[in-house]
Amino acid sequence: KHFFFNTRFTLEYPEQRHFTRPGYRGEHKLNKDEQGRPKCVACFMCSTACPAECITIVAKDSPWPDRDKVPAKFEIDMLKCIYCGMCEEACPCDAIALTPQYTLVAVSRKDKIYDMERLLSNADKYK
Repeated sequence: KHFFFNTRFTLEYPEQRHFTRPGYRGEHKLNKDEQGRPKCVACFMCSTACPAECITIVAKDSPWPDRDKVPAKFEIDMLKCIYCGMCEEACPCDAIALTPQYTLVAVSRKDKIYDMERLLSNADKYK
């Protein structure tokens, strides 16, 4: 039986990538608007809705006239995150989203605290 029907179900991981299903919730990203600015208006809705309390936001006054506030600091502790998607659903301006990225490897705990620069660079990778 095994001789004639030798189908392999394992993937050779670095060479072959697993395709995630639609709707998979992986790493977070902060979206940008048409002018390249972060869409986040520091309304604290995502940090309020987060059941794991892993999102930290510090607001400052906006330099642009179309917003009242912008985040001075936006961090997500990915070691606390349970990837539930509540932050994405709570955001009124679609600033935060979860990407299909599933390779979540880091060398230290500090590498798993994503700051605003890293979240915005994820937006460039996963549009």
